[in-house]
Amino acid sequence: MTKIEIKKNKNSEIEIIGEIAEKEFESYRKDAVTHLGKELEVDGFRKGHVPENIIESKLSDMLVLEEMAHRAISKEYPTILADNKIDAIGRPEISLTKLAKNNPLGFTIRTAVMPEITLPDYASIAKKIPFSKESTDATDEDIENTILQIRRMRAQSQAQAQAKQKEKEKKEEGTPTPPAKIEDKDLPPLDDEHVKSLGNFKDVADFKIQLKENIKKEKETKENDKRRLKIIDGIIEKSTVEVPQLLVNMELDKMLHQLKGDIANSGLTFEDYLKHLKKEEADIRKDWEKDARKRAEVSLIISKIALAENIKADEKEVEHQLKHLLEHHKGADPQGARAYIENILINKKVFAFLEDQK
Repeated sequence: MTKIEIKKNKNSEIEIIGEIAEKEFESYRKDAVTHLGKELEVDGFRKGHVPENIIESKLSDMLVLEEMAHRAISKEYPTILADNKIDAIGRPEISLTKLAKNNPLGFTIRTAVMPEITLPDYASIAKKIPFSKESTDATDEDIENTILQIRRMRAQSQAQAQAKQKEKEKKEEGTPTPPAKIEDKDLPPLDDEHVKSLGNFKDVADFKIQLKENIKKEKETKENDKRRLKIIDGIIEKSTVEVPQLLVNMELDKMLHQLKGDIANSGLTFEDYLKHLKKEEADIRKDWEKDARKRAEVSLIISKIALAENIKADEKEVEHQLKHLLEHHKGADPQGARAYIENILINKKVFAFLEDQK
């Protein structure tokens, strides 16, 4: 049996203080041990086929208890929300207050709840935002500029490969000598062989046709994004919403995760990036606080509009995307992945609804 106490905090946040009885908590041990034993390697046994008693002898008590706690709270949390009619949003912050063998499990969960939101006549606001009259056709200049960038990238790649080869031949240690800068007049031309290496193109003429279409689509997307931003800004301006700090923190986490990924892909470390800026991670979070708060506000407003208009994600599309995501990200949490996909699909539908107001 799970005992809980719910405290309402300010800023649309609640705290759930709970305890799962010892006997119930202990019921999660078998599955926890089995899960942890899947990756355990023990001489004389095939991986994933180690007896439970041997697995337990090889694992620390705390590791098993932590896995039990994860499983127990993952199961109990949705039930607590449903039984107490709590409209929780975002990812909860979970703290374990008691975790020991032959004891109940103590925990505290902080979560944001859907705040009171007063929406304006969002359909009317969207209707008043005009469509762009800017031409989205790809000009000859657009095409030539894109081709020039492709030629520059090709030349840079070839120069770097040649520089590395020279260093290898010299058997010199250290950083390879950077290649000399190549002037635009000396760039290799865009030929049929090169465009075929870029994708499913027959020749340069075919490449230019598809490039023209892609540039047009990109321009259309940019113009649609501008209108979408004006619509949502107009709705925000006339809305009343209290944004939970937990949601702001979540947005900051997402933004930082994206930044760290981009930095890693460029071959740098996040620590070096911070040194270059002469900042700490906390400084970046502070700088981004306003943008993160707006993101959270937009998310809440979109959710409210979806609820008001009964806009839902198509279940078949959710299942299709979920299957694809789990196939390519083996360690992903199915429940979290589903929520992520549903959120994206609902957001798209809400924006499509707003953009179609005429």
